[in-house]
Amino acid sequence: MPYDGWIVVGLGNPGASYANTRHNVGYLVADELARRMGGSWKAQKSGRALAVEGRLAGVPGVRAVLGRGRCYMNESGGPISSLLAFFKASPEQLVVIHDELDLPYGGLRVKYGGGDNGHNGLKSIRQALGTGEYYRVRFGIGRPPGRQDPVDFVLTPFSSAEKRELDLYVQRAADAVESLATGGLESAQNLYH
Repeated sequence: MPYDGWIVVGLGNPGASYANTRHNVGYLVADELARRMGGSWKAQKSGRALAVEGRLAGVPGVRAVLGRGRCYMNESGGPISSLLAFFKASPEQLVVIHDELDLPYGGLRVKYGGGDNGHNGLKSIRQALGTGEYYRVRFGIGRPPGRQDPVDFVLTPFSSAEKRELDLYVQRAADAVESLATGGLESAQNLYH
C-alpha cells in the first residue's frame, strides 16, 4: 500500500566537522522538526539514512517521515531514493530542505520542481530519482563575501552575527514545512515569501 504522508529530508553532511556549517541548514531544520515530533533519529533499514517516523507537531493527522542522509551532500540521491522506495512514496510526496546561495541569509522560499542551480545535493537527487519534480524549502545563506569560492563558503560555520538569528530562522523554516504539509504550496508561499 502506498504511503499516505510526507517524506521530509534535510540535506547536509554527516560528522562533527560539518555540523554548524551553512551547507547543513537542512539538517538543522530536520532536527527541529524531529524535536517537535518528539522523535529521535534511528538508522533506516537500508542503512543509508537516519529517519524519524511520526506526525508533524501541531498538525493532527499529518504523517511524516523525516530523513537525513548518512553520506555526503553530493551523494544525497541514494538515501532519498531508498527512503521513497522503502515507504512506497512518490517524488510528489518529497520535501527537501536545503541551503540556497541565491537568497539573503534567513530568506525562505517554498517551491515545487526546478533546476539544480549548481547545488550538488539537488543534482544527486535528480540523478537518483530521474526528476526534479518534488517540493523544496530553500533556506537562504547569502553569497560569499568578496571573491571567496562558494564551495569554501558553504562549508564554513555561520558567523557570530548570523548565529544570533539562526534558531529563529530554523524555526521559521520548520514552520514552512508544516504549513506546506497542511495548507499546500500556495498557502505556504503566501505566508513565507
